[in-house]
Amino acid sequence: MMKEHQAQFRFYEELNDFLPPEQRKKTVVYGFNGHPAIKDPIEALGVPHTEVDLITVNGESVGFDYQLQPDDHAAVYPVFESLDITPQVRLRSEPLRRTAFILDVHLGKLARILRLLGFDVLYRNDFDDDEIIRISLDEHRIILTRDRPMLFNKVITHAHWLHSTNAEKQATEVLRRFDLFDQVRLFCRCPVCNGRIQSVEKGDILDRLEPLTKEYYDRFFQCSDCGKIYWQGTHYDRILRRLERIRRRSGQ
Repeated sequence: MMKEHQAQFRFYEELNDFLPPEQRKKTVVYGFNGHPAIKDPIEALGVPHTEVDLITVNGESVGFDYQLQPDDHAAVYPVFESLDITPQVRLRSEPLRRTAFILDVHLGKLARILRLLGFDVLYRNDFDDDEIIRISLDEHRIILTRDRPMLFNKVITHAHWLHSTNAEKQATEVLRRFDLFDQVRLFCRCPVCNGRIQSVEKGDILDRLEPLTKEYYDRFFQCSDCGKIYWQGTHYDRILRRLERIRRRSGQ
């Protein structure tokens, strides 16, 4: 069908990753009929609404329900969790300042790293998309995913598509995107189950320790949920080196 009208769209920063190579970092002409809500052509061009936090049309900030007009010039920007864009029109009611995540089934390694950094992370390798979305809405959790189609679900409010497939780079990306550097609290969550880690007396767990561990270590910690025991052994140094790489990569 012949398109009666045209509008111009320009996408900024990492939103370009969702576009075909020939449309990246340049003005895209979009043909349309009637007056669709601007959210529809944005997603038709390949950008999930969850990745967008600011839209301007002809220099004025608008919401997702703005009805596109002939010859409009739209600029679309990514989520600004680290930047206050008021009094512009925010496209979600508020940022999630209680930072909690739920991850899709492909992100088990990232879940472990984020928990080591102290973040509340739900992850199971048997979560399906509908369950992830339901929990995200019920518990106000940010969805982290490598599954682009999930992000086009209209009920999702807070989510992020991870660009990298490397867990350490993904962790860096999350810290940068949501400006979480001041919220890092090392070793306060269990990397296995997400429970809180607390100090425990050696005498209370003596029967669970290997002979060499009993001999060489005196300070222990235990997960309040799964009961797993931790101490500062050689694995502790490996973890610190990994977190240091993430810190350097983040520029912090």
